[in-house]
Amino acid sequence: MSGILNFLSKLGLEKFYPNKLTLRSLLEINRDSIDGETVTSVEDIPWCFLRKLFKINADCLSCIQLTNNDDDEEEENNDVDLDFDHYTEDDSADKGINPLDLIVALFFCADSFLQQEMALKMSMCQFSVPLLLPKGNNSQCTLMLWALRDIVKEWCPHHLTESRGFVEDSVVQTNIPLYSFVRLKNCSLSKSQLLNYVLSHDQSIDVFVHRYMKGGEHDRKIANGLVEVSWYLPCGNKNMDKFPKPVAFTNLRGDIYQSLEQFYFLFQVSTATFVFLDKVEEEEDKLLSSLEDVTSKLILVINRNEDNTREDNMSVSMMQKKIGLPNHSIKIKQPRENVAGFSEKVCTVIKKSLNQTALTTNMSIENMLDKVVELGLSVDECTNNDQKKAVEETVKVIRVCSIPDYKKKLLPLQGEDWKKLSQLEKEECSLKNAGYLGLEDYKSQLQDDKQQIKENLGKHKLSTAVRSFIEHLSVSDKEKRDFFFKWMKLKLDSHSRKTLSELRNSFKEQCKKKDAKLIAKLDQALLESSLGIEHYLREMGLTYEFSNSTKAADQIAHLPVVAAEMLLDGYPLELLDGDASNIPERWVTDVLMELHKKVGEKSRLLVLTVLGVQSTGKSTLLNTMFGVQFPVSSGRCTRGAYMLFLRVGEDMKNELNCDFIVLIDTEGLKSPHLAELEDSYEHDNQLATFVIGLSDVIIINVAMENSTEMKDVLQIATHAFLRMKKVGKKPVCHFVHQNVAAVSASAKLMTERKHLLDQLNEMTKYAAEMEREPSVKAFTDILTYDMEKNNWNIPGLWRGTPPMAPVNTGYSEAVADFKKNLLEMVQNEPNHEISQIPEFLEWIKSLWKAVKYENFIFSFRNTLVAYAYDNLCKEFSDWEWEFRKEILSWQTQAELEISNDENDSDLCDSDKLCDSKKLEASDKITKQQKMMDMKLQDYYKRKDRHVNLIEKYKTDFFNSIKGLAKEIQHSVNNKLDCALDLRKSSRKAREIQMKYRTVIEEQVMKLLGDCERSTLTDEELTQEFEKMWTEVIVNVSGLKEENISANILMQLRKNFLNRNVAEELQNIGDLKEIGKCPFEVKEEHINTAQWKKKIKIFTYWTRRELQRFADGVIESCTRFVNDTTQSNKDYHDCFTKDLLEKIDESLKNCSEKCNSKFEIDLKLHICGIASREFVQMHRKFLLDRDPRIQLDKYKTQYLSDFLDLYKQRDDCQRKATDFVKVCIKPAVEDFINRSLGIEIVDDILTGSYSAEYSSRSFFQYNILRELLLKEDFESFVKYISNYEIYVKDWISHHVVHKMLEDNTLCKLESKILKVIINKILKAIELASKGEDGVMLPDTKENITELISNMRKYLIKDISISVEAEKTTLFQIQSTCHPFINSLKVSIKDLKEQLEEEFSKSEDISNTLNKLPVKPQDELFNRVFGCGKQCPFCKVPCEAGGKEHKQHHAAVHRPQGLGEYRNVQTEKLVETLCTTDVHSQRKFKNTDTKWECHPYKDYTKFYPDWHIPPDPTIEASDYWKYVLVQYNDRFAEEYKAKPADVPKAWTRITKDQALKSLNDAFNIK
Repeated sequence: MSGILNFLSKLGLEKFYPNKLTLRSLLEINRDSIDGETVTSVEDIPWCFLRKLFKINADCLSCIQLTNNDDDEEEENNDVDLDFDHYTEDDSADKGINPLDLIVALFFCADSFLQQEMALKMSMCQFSVPLLLPKGNNSQCTLMLWALRDIVKEWCPHHLTESRGFVEDSVVQTNIPLYSFVRLKNCSLSKSQLLNYVLSHDQSIDVFVHRYMKGGEHDRKIANGLVEVSWYLPCGNKNMDKFPKPVAFTNLRGDIYQSLEQFYFLFQVSTATFVFLDKVEEEEDKLLSSLEDVTSKLILVINRNEDNTREDNMSVSMMQKKIGLPNHSIKIKQPRENVAGFSEKVCTVIKKSLNQTALTTNMSIENMLDKVVELGLSVDECTNNDQKKAVEETVKVIRVCSIPDYKKKLLPLQGEDWKKLSQLEKEECSLKNAGYLGLEDYKSQLQDDKQQIKENLGKHKLSTAVRSFIEHLSVSDKEKRDFFFKWMKLKLDSHSRKTLSELRNSFKEQCKKKDAKLIAKLDQALLESSLGIEHYLREMGLTYEFSNSTKAADQIAHLPVVAAEMLLDGYPLELLDGDASNIPERWVTDVLMELHKKVGEKSRLLVLTVLGVQSTGKSTLLNTMFGVQFPVSSGRCTRGAYMLFLRVGEDMKNELNCDFIVLIDTEGLKSPHLAELEDSYEHDNQLATFVIGLSDVIIINVAMENSTEMKDVLQIATHAFLRMKKVGKKPVCHFVHQNVAAVSASAKLMTERKHLLDQLNEMTKYAAEMEREPSVKAFTDILTYDMEKNNWNIPGLWRGTPPMAPVNTGYSEAVADFKKNLLEMVQNEPNHEISQIPEFLEWIKSLWKAVKYENFIFSFRNTLVAYAYDNLCKEFSDWEWEFRKEILSWQTQAELEISNDENDSDLCDSDKLCDSKKLEASDKITKQQKMMDMKLQDYYKRKDRHVNLIEKYKTDFFNSIKGLAKEIQHSVNNKLDCALDLRKSSRKAREIQMKYRTVIEEQVMKLLGDCERSTLTDEELTQEFEKMWTEVIVNVSGLKEENISANILMQLRKNFLNRNVAEELQNIGDLKEIGKCPFEVKEEHINTAQWKKKIKIFTYWTRRELQRFADGVIESCTRFVNDTTQSNKDYHDCFTKDLLEKIDESLKNCSEKCNSKFEIDLKLHICGIASREFVQMHRKFLLDRDPRIQLDKYKTQYLSDFLDLYKQRDDCQRKATDFVKVCIKPAVEDFINRSLGIEIVDDILTGSYSAEYSSRSFFQYNILRELLLKEDFESFVKYISNYEIYVKDWISHHVVHKMLEDNTLCKLESKILKVIINKILKAIELASKGEDGVMLPDTKENITELISNMRKYLIKDISISVEAEKTTLFQIQSTCHPFINSLKVSIKDLKEQLEEEFSKSEDISNTLNKLPVKPQDELFNRVFGCGKQCPFCKVPCEAGGKEHKQHHAAVHRPQGLGEYRNVQTEKLVETLCTTDVHSQRKFKNTDTKWECHPYKDYTKFYPDWHIPPDPTIEASDYWKYVLVQYNDRFAEEYKAKPADVPKAWTRITKDQALKSLNDAFNIK
């Protein structure tokens, strides 16, 4: 024991002894697993060996020597005399270890499952494997039966050569002749070297370690007593095979006397035992004489060399006679005979032995147990007998019935019902077999059929076998679970091999007889007779998938936990059932979510998939790259897709940006079993699209000779990559070319890779045509591809002819290099975005749903994409408001500055000011646009919002920013022009007012002089004043009214300029009477020029459609006019221009239906309505600024001034109060109004209602939810028929409600009031001092300077009217300092007065409508979007920005709700457009010129609409419920007949409708 522990300590393995090293620990992806090829210390040797072994690298034994620079030093010092006397063997003793010691040490430390894996990998490398392990921590050596159970070999015995048959079986279960090789004492002939010659034509394969190979020269420390076994397996070629059938060879390490137990065991179980010796001494004599049956089982191999004496030779002869050994049982190697030549003699002996069938003892390793017990040896399986018995009990029924029958009885859930359910789900996507049944009825029928199958599947009781399987997997002891699982796998695989072998033989026989029916039956039996552990796991998953009762759920609720633990322990999980082509979504979701919980929600995944033709080494490639064990046995290829989780070590998590690497192994493309089916190409396409969509790294395996197959695979992959580009997925793609000779590869490399790229480009063009992507011309348009970095040439897997060929070292090295480079590329990928398990599950669901539709892009909908898009829309809306708010704030200041310019006598200067402000606005808008562009750029650089999924929308949002800037620029210019025109139009009124103010003031002073000569009462003074006032005012003239109607008509004519309609408009003299009667669409308005048939019914429906359109436009435009006229502004031509632009924008939606006559009449009608409103607006403006009225406002003030002057009273406080009332209060109210709109919007967007306006989709959700809860039919009609008006009213009502809530409006007004009052008080403080900072002198004249200074300090905030100032301060008698104090008191009183007014204000709607920045309009702009509606069901577009290329909506409606009806029956159409667009049905309307066209081709007429199929049949339950509830009322409203709704719709409840709404908008 001490020797073993010392040796293990030297290797650094003592902590793993005994059997503590696990397979799981070696599969972890860490730095050592990628780079750890260099051995710098003895402790590195075991890990380097294991890593290479797991890569199936036959050169793994080369690492038993330490890496050093001795060779270099020797070359550098080759002129130096070496002192051999000072160089001893001990100097290099510690530089290496014997390979056998390393192997024994690792088997001592490995647990049972790692031992199995090591033995399997060693066998693949054609290394011998341990049969008997030397004594370790017990007193016996151990038969490694368990360790060898996983080794399955294929061979072709010569009796099957003609039939081209083969045998596939486990090496421990097959009866194979066994020949043992042992030695007596120190025989000078290497039996291991000889065995290597016996096993191969040359010694190219070191099956057994021998003294002449690297490392073999080191003394063995712990390996003596080891018995290794290897197998010779014929390939069926008589010219190549050394033996006609399989032969096993064992090799006992060390002298027989050191391992007598092993020797006696081998002698008893072997067909023959070869004993190697140089001579026979007394001990050898006794040993050989004690053996029984030596004549047939013992063969002496005598090595004669020149040192042998005559006595040595005689001792052999005497022994021969003593034990009666025949001459042919003694083989003598002469001194000059080489080992290769001598090995032929040994082969001859073995062949003769094999031919003597009766004398040959064949015993399987499994049947050696009796001998093991008899000799007192131990067996490695003794610890798991209970699990073995449990498995045998579980699968005992399999022996008495066929596999198909077994599956039907004991694994019923994966039978025909499960497959039929899969077919129904696909039919639900294609709707190909609807026949004459209505599509919605057909969909409901499919749903009922699906539900029935699910209920049937849910009623199945667990079979005894499955119950036992689940119970044993659910045990808390992981070791027991793993042993049970492995035994189960071994038993099932063994039975399947036997069954499939018999079926294949029958199939060959029938093929000779050419019985087509029987051949087809056997072919189907071959497909159905595969039974493995995966079928039990699938049954377990489906049991959970369809569980419904509480009792059953209690029994199986823990299954996801069990499966998650197994995933973490390295077991694969079936993702896609290849037999049924379906995914048990609930099962897969719950398993992965359990795993997500178990790892503390740290589950970043890097997903890697291999795609390629069936049986081209995809699974082997993954196994070699990562040391895993996906099944690779013949006859049972992978079906569907399996995933396996590999942990990433702490040292690599940050570099790889993941916690797990997920390997997905898929069934091969171009499967022969599917080739005959019509949809085989579609099946391959679906599979490729699905796994490529899930993957971050794709390996395309192009190991094939058939160029047609290669083209098909490239075509399939290219389609999938193009589809992924469309949805934002950009996997890294590598092409692996297998079976490429390394030497020729470099010479042909560039030519072949260029040829591949040409093929990929060709495939891309073809795929782009099919996917309607004309902009894609080359493969590099859809993927980043580098001919150097994305192509890998890998040599053939086998070095020689299987089954005796080892894995090619070049293959292993090339695969290891590929893996290292692949992971390095992942590390260096800057935009590499990783999903966690919840996001990965979303991809699984959405991708699988999408691939079941014929057109992938057309049907793809992903929650992650929706979240990512919605998040960007929210951010974009916030940026847009910041943009608008910045410009609006500047705009109000600019308008104020223009209006503050009232003292400027030159109007040209005002024009220049306005122009300069426009330039300034342009600069500010450009700056804000760049800032918004940068924000968008930065957003797309983020890695935490799945921005890669919404890459295709990037251009749309940039275009929306441009459109926003253009829209704001247009609006600002209009506002500035209005401000300038307002100033100009007010100038005339001011001039008249100023003229008469001077006259009035002169008359007041004259009257004062006249009255001062006598003493008069207040009444008499007032009478005198009234008389004077009347005489002066009587001559004041009013303002001239402009011809607004003529101006509007002029703008209308300009709108039609160059349209050849001048004559019609010239006949219009006035707009006064136009638009008073309701607008009526006539037949002359309809554009029938392109109709092939002018059918009356079509004309009728087009008129109805146009009438509805015209009514909507008129109502919308009337709202626009009313909103405009509510502001206290004068009419401006830009109002009419904006109105006509709004009409033009609306007309784009029906340009095909109407003609120019319709456009003229509609615009005239709307302009007639507008002209009357704008005239009233103009008159009100003139009235508000009428000089006489304005002067009358000051009459009381002038009277007070006159009385105070006459009586010489102190007028300081009164003057201050009048100044505040007349000059400050209007300015403060104006400031509040200018600020209030922006403040209200900010308050709503940051308050409790912010979510409702966060994005268009969420806004839609809230409106629809409210409609459902309110249950008001009229609201539904208004929402559907006049969406814009409904939204505006909804927002206005919502804003009013929010402002009333908690007295919000009053608080906001008070907040703004506080700001401006503080500014005014601060301005008074500053204005009361001169430029030198000293208080102004206390004189009357300095009051004017005080006001002037205040105006200067407040110029950017308020406008203090000069005219009003002069009027209120007329003949002020007070001095400056008292006036300042009085002014402060009046300002304080003003604050209190306004606060009281705010608190008493009730008409909030009126307040909001008069604001220059209307909050309801800003919120409307934020959420309304483009305003386009689905051409079929009229659902509004929810796309972000306004310049998007495609419109889309989360939920579409039955088309009847959009007034669609059947022309013949007049019934409202119940079908959803999302159903029709992927059906075979056709539609016709005015857009198609009343010709029938397939719904599938709707994009020909509506190219800017994207209408995907509903993700589930429940997705549109909301609108189905609405139609059912109000079917008759909608029919009455639309003057049609009620829709024929499917019965299933009548069962939809209000709660289900609400749930479907929540699901559609991803509301949790």
